[in-house]
Amino acid sequence: MKNDLSSLLKPGHTFADRGAYYEFPILNVSESLHANAYYFGNKEWSDEYLKYCHREPTLVDRWQKAAGDWSDKTVIDIGCGPGNIFANFEKKPKVLIGIDVAPESLKNAANQGYTAVLADANHLPFESGVADIVTLNAALHHTDNMGSVLKEAARLVKPGGLLITDHDPQQSAWDYKGIAKLLWNARTWYYRLIGHSFHKTSEQQKWGLACETHHKAGDGVTKYLFDSILKPMGFEVNVYPHNHDLGAEIFEGKQGKAGLKYRMGNLLSGRNPSASTSALTLMCVARRAV
Repeated sequence: MKNDLSSLLKPGHTFADRGAYYEFPILNVSESLHANAYYFGNKEWSDEYLKYCHREPTLVDRWQKAAGDWSDKTVIDIGCGPGNIFANFEKKPKVLIGIDVAPESLKNAANQGYTAVLADANHLPFESGVADIVTLNAALHHTDNMGSVLKEAARLVKPGGLLITDHDPQQSAWDYKGIAKLLWNARTWYYRLIGHSFHKTSEQQKWGLACETHHKAGDGVTKYLFDSILKPMGFEVNVYPHNHDLGAEIFEGKQGKAGLKYRMGNLLSGRNPSASTSALTLMCVARRAV
């Protein structure tokens, strides 16, 4: 059952009730937003994403440790997709809002228990300080302006509340050089050769790559991005470089080991593949001061 959003909204914001989700107007449909709406708006691809992506035990372990018991909380999940994060948890928050731009994914999210909202993550219709926890999993790098979306997400967090991000590529780890960059740029052909990797067809692969706006060689998130935006807004910021084989151990300073192709990419780029700057992902857990 959808939650009533009226007490959480800024004055003057209107929306349409589409049954499974509420739709707020999006004024600027960029190429990136269109790609995300198209890819995650494909029912088959959305179903696959929910079933196979971001469901691994290590991710669940990290997120449960970071979020704690959220059963009595108001949680806003930005870039929720088909609902992967909540699908990993047993307890439902008091209020669970999922925001995305793809109707089919929002229908999936609603089936997972979200109050689903179609809206622009750069200009959210909610009042400031309404959420105990705001989450962005594998979301920032899908947006045009990661800093803008991060700042908007932080605006929603209550004093004492949490902002959690994960599974965005660390810029320094993906800053491939020389032959490593050539191989990275040729990955489309490599995926076709080995059978499209996760994607079953070249069309699915094309749109899957198109929607990952900041997952290119030399692009991605940095500790500076989180510090420079969140600290002035009153957050204590903790950033954890990690690979995808570790769970809550990352909060003890461990980062795990990347797969062979990523280690080779860093070696060919002249970097130590075991360095923290070579970890594939940054997880940010930031708490807003009371």
